[in-house]
Amino acid sequence: MELKIGHYIGIVLGLVIFGVSFLFIGTPWFFFLIGVGLIAGSTPMVITVIIENRIAEEKEQMFLEFARSLVESVKTGTPVSKSIINLKSKPFGVLSPHVVKLANQISLGIPFSIALQTFAKDVNNHSISRSLTLIGQAEKAGGNIGTILEAVAEAVSLSDKLKKERKSAIQTLVAQGYIIFVVFLGIILVMQFKIIPLLDGLKDVQGASDLGIAVGGGSGGESVDFGTAFLFLLLIQGFFSGITIGLLSEGNIKAGIRHSFALMLMSFIIASGANILFDPSKKPEEVAAVASFMFLYVKYKIKGKKFF
Repeated sequence: MELKIGHYIGIVLGLVIFGVSFLFIGTPWFFFLIGVGLIAGSTPMVITVIIENRIAEEKEQMFLEFARSLVESVKTGTPVSKSIINLKSKPFGVLSPHVVKLANQISLGIPFSIALQTFAKDVNNHSISRSLTLIGQAEKAGGNIGTILEAVAEAVSLSDKLKKERKSAIQTLVAQGYIIFVVFLGIILVMQFKIIPLLDGLKDVQGASDLGIAVGGGSGGESVDFGTAFLFLLLIQGFFSGITIGLLSEGNIKAGIRHSFALMLMSFIIASGANILFDPSKKPEEVAAVASFMFLYVKYKIKGKKFF
């Protein structure tokens, strides 16, 4: 992936937010701002990966249309080189510039096999490159190019059909993966804000004092920051859950990156917001004030009114 100006802007913005976060060391805002900085820096790259993945899918679909059109033209008795030149005016979506370049190279007298190699390199897609290699070898060997093209078109069509069937069959598992993660997120939050505070009373028990444990920041031992630990746990779980969902649904890691990003973003916003809102050091009236502010802000935004 080539870095562009948008990527550099995201990285610089992320570094600025990351630097500002050190002004809030020791407060719940510290890790929240670090996370915001990481999200700001990584979002342009994640969006680029998602767009590239969609373009790759569109290329495969358009190559299927190109192969079918080429088969029909060759079946009429037109040589494959002349057929490609005739097809350059037809729309093939994201593949059109590459088809035009291929036709122009053939028109200039560049050997068909070399033009196909350049076409495969420009398209940069494994499935398409494999099909083009087959076509080039068949043309070089002097075989029945029409039969070869028809077989290639059928193979590409079958591959596309199998991908769609697998994606449709796995769709339920993808939804289950998201539901399971949301349940896991809920369990973690209940543990952090309900169960662990109840265990804080154990510091008064003799057995707990002998172990030298202070749950939730007591004075009998070392304080444990469960909020940060659980946040990291959720982020790690979200990352690997997203990769798994992508591999199951579409069969590649790039497809899993968008699921990972969505799950990590969701867990970060919910967990960090909960840590700030339900921080034990805050008084009840402070929590109520923050909650009221957030409610009013969202309400005014929905109505399209200015809050300030």
